Amino acid sequence: MAKPQNKLFLLDALALIYRAHFAFNKNPRITSRGMNTSSIFGFMNAMLEVLQKEKPTHLGVAFDHSGKTFRHGQFPMYKATRQSQPEDISIATPYIKQIIEAMNIPMLIMEGFEADDIIGTIAKRACATGEFEVYMMTPDKDYGQLVEECIHIYKPAFMGKPAEKQGVAEICERWGIERIEQVTDMLGLVGDAVDNIPGIPGIGEKTAQKLVQEFGSIENLIANAGQLKGKLKENVIQYAQQGLLSKQLATIHLDVPVPFDADALRLTAYDKPRLSSLMDELEFRQMKGRLGLDSVAGQPLPPAFKGSESGQLDLFEHSFDPKPMKPSG
Repeated sequence: MAKPQNKLFLLDALALIYRAHFAFNKNPRITSRGMNTSSIFGFMNAMLEVLQKEKPTHLGVAFDHSGKTFRHGQFPMYKATRQSQPEDISIATPYIKQIIEAMNIPMLIMEGFEADDIIGTIAKRACATGEFEVYMMTPDKDYGQLVEECIHIYKPAFMGKPAEKQGVAEICERWGIERIEQVTDMLGLVGDAVDNIPGIPGIGEKTAQKLVQEFGSIENLIANAGQLKGKLKENVIQYAQQGLLSKQLATIHLDVPVPFDADALRLTAYDKPRLSSLMDELEFRQMKGRLGLDSVAGQPLPPAFKGSESGQLDLFEHSFDPKPMKPSG
């Protein structure tokens, strides 16, 4: 079967911003005014690589909303152990939003949900039309649960490693599982220290692989816990509900109340004067050339304004918040 002609890339903004920040940690890019632009530069590099090499027809950039999500209602300690967002990222993120806006790329934000929920919902709806090949651009392993024939993970080039596309076979091999839906069973058993998802104590990835291979799911494991031995048996019985909750927390929500608007996601011409001004302010001379802006005279940017945080009308939000963003959660 021929692949669809439309190619949709959905970018997990904060994951890519953090990745860029740490990539330049030892050798940051500093402007003549003393601003650290490493996160912005790395994010832009990754996005331009995709635009120039993969040539998507449609693209959207998803951000976490600054408020709490539905997962905090399920588990108040969700993400409670996360460290504060680095100041450089808090400063860089509003600039990245301005750049995305100047490139006329939709920003995908909705109150109560995380970027992966929005990406998952749109990816599945785009795939269901039969008209899109979808790539979720992220280093986050949790997205593996979304992969199917027309939905892939795209891990951009990083620290000398080339870009990597992961489909069903690659995800199953990476986790040592037979079916994509077992990714959430693995996550429920192992947990996630970054998001403070507890999992079941004493179960690491290798043990989880063996258990999922033998029992198929965390629910069936719990139902047959009597077949286990020793401390493993004790933990599975004692922390059964914690394991089920962990699986629930790690499951990407696919029913976010957002539309799949193909026309809104279609790539269009940049606002070249505004984009040129941003590149000048950030001292991105070579990147300005890559964007074809060398001959564009930059114009003063409009005064910063605060974007809506209601989540009701801001799915394809083109506003930005000039204030440092608080870490989501």
